Amino acid sequence: MPKIAVEVVFALPKKQYREVVMLEAHSTVEQAIQASNILDLCRYINLNCNKVGIFSQLVRLDHKLQEGDRVEIYRPLTADPNELRRQRAKRATIRKDGT
Repeated sequence: MPKIAVEVVFALPKKQYREVVMLEAHSTVEQAIQASNILDLCRYINLNCNKVGIFSQLVRLDHKLQEGDRVEIYRPLTADPNELRRQRAKRATIRKDGT
């Protein structure tokens, strides 16, 4: 069976993990993550909780990979993005008004 090369990445604020793995064609996202050994390096990654994607598009762990895919393991959000936007807008309004 032909092999494909895929990249598996996981980024922390101060460190990034990047592994290129060779897999059988039609391998899954989960198989790529397992082959990358990133789970051994970052034991706090939980594939039942962490979302995964390919080139910023969310996918399931059983998604079939293609040559050149970049599998991304996402960290959980620490804050609600909508709430952060509201807070920034409120601060900007206060600065404009001077109050």
